[in-house]
Amino acid sequence: MAFVAPQHPATPITPEPAPGTSQAPIPKSGRLMKWLTHWSIERRVLAGFGLVFAGIVVISAISYRNTSVLIENSRLDSKSHELVQLLESVSEALDATERGHRRYLVTGEESYLKFYRSTVEQMPEYLRYLRGLTNEWPEQQSRVATLEALIDRQLDAESRAITRREKDGYEAVRHLALSGAAKNELERIHAVMTELDGAEQRALQARVSQSAGSTRNTIALLGLGALLQLVLLASVYVLIHHDVTERRRVAAELENRGELLQAANKELEAFSYSVSHDLRAPLRHIDGYAALLSKAAGEALNDKARRYLQTISDSAKQMGQLIDDLLVFSRMGRQDMLRTTVNLDQLVKTVLHDLHLDLQGRTISWTMSPLPLVLGDPAMLRQVFVNLITNALKFTATRPETKIEIGATKRNTSEVEIFVRDNGVGFDMQYVNKLFGVFQRLHRSDEFEGTGIGLANVRRIIHRHGGRTWAEGALDQGATFYFSLPVARSLK
Repeated sequence: MAFVAPQHPATPITPEPAPGTSQAPIPKSGRLMKWLTHWSIERRVLAGFGLVFAGIVVISAISYRNTSVLIENSRLDSKSHELVQLLESVSEALDATERGHRRYLVTGEESYLKFYRSTVEQMPEYLRYLRGLTNEWPEQQSRVATLEALIDRQLDAESRAITRREKDGYEAVRHLALSGAAKNELERIHAVMTELDGAEQRALQARVSQSAGSTRNTIALLGLGALLQLVLLASVYVLIHHDVTERRRVAAELENRGELLQAANKELEAFSYSVSHDLRAPLRHIDGYAALLSKAAGEALNDKARRYLQTISDSAKQMGQLIDDLLVFSRMGRQDMLRTTVNLDQLVKTVLHDLHLDLQGRTISWTMSPLPLVLGDPAMLRQVFVNLITNALKFTATRPETKIEIGATKRNTSEVEIFVRDNGVGFDMQYVNKLFGVFQRLHRSDEFEGTGIGLANVRRIIHRHGGRTWAEGALDQGATFYFSLPVARSLK
């Protein structure tokens, strides 16, 4: 294949302007640059960083709005998940009630009515909680109202069947035992629950899409903001560089002052070191002698003098804290969370002291084993012990002598297991999975008071600390509640 040499266009010749002819006008961008160069370097820096700050404010405002959307969606998602879980619990309870009810109609055995009576007792609390979870959605509340009416009808039909079975025997309720006393109501209940669940799932998907869109918008906005700010900073740099270029001649004359500037920098470094190390002792002396002076002078000082001494002491402590911050600044790292070492022995003693009024008039035998140091939130862990100890006290109230043991078992180097054991009424292990659920009770409310939330709070708190919760027990033989926590030194 033959190549054809390209033809270069002739270079245009620019004619010289004739005498008396005016020059071409200066472009606007050139006038802007000329105008900016007349600004002082301080005004350029302030203008550039002012624009940067304005951009940060705008980006922060939009990011805050998007973050608020994410937080609100997260809150609503939590309610939706709780609602779905509660619907499953209600469905399981109603199905178990219906099965037990039919068996009772066939056999007449009272034990088969255990689930029915438990459901009748707990259902108002379930429905109240369900209404609370749907209080922001009128459509869902309407479904909950329908569900409540259907459940009342089911339980009422089952109650009538029980009464008829007791009076007239099996033959009178034979057809109900085969088909179910409230078969139609139960089918409609499941249909309404399916609608509730479907609506929540659709709402969850919509919020997920909205959250994903907000996240993408936030990321894009942050990227755009970073780019714009880089452009602004680059513009400030160009302006500064233009000024520096014109002042290079002056810089050459000031070269001999470099040594003085270097010496000043070394003095500044030495001063910083002195502030960080040598001034700590004088500050302690100031604080200490101010305290000694206040103590020695006693009542001789008037209120103003004591206030002056207190101001001196507070200022010394504040500056000491600033110095400490300066010393650790270089080795400071970002921590995911604020962790505090908790003395569980002291924590348990505080809990027992606060409960001493509840212990009056009871014979209680305490067995306390040494507890380890752990890392966590003291207030939350205190709530764990309050719930478990009051739980033990409540379920041992029928015992002539209450025995409660608190101790710990170390399974490995990174985790410790803590337990609270009592000699109370205990529980059946086949229902152990219900212990830590919301509103789950293994005893009637007329036997032992409570709302069924305490152990659920215990599990939530321990889960937030990275631990586990479980329980062991037997009917009329007491119960033991366990939870695990990371030991303090393993998380340093």
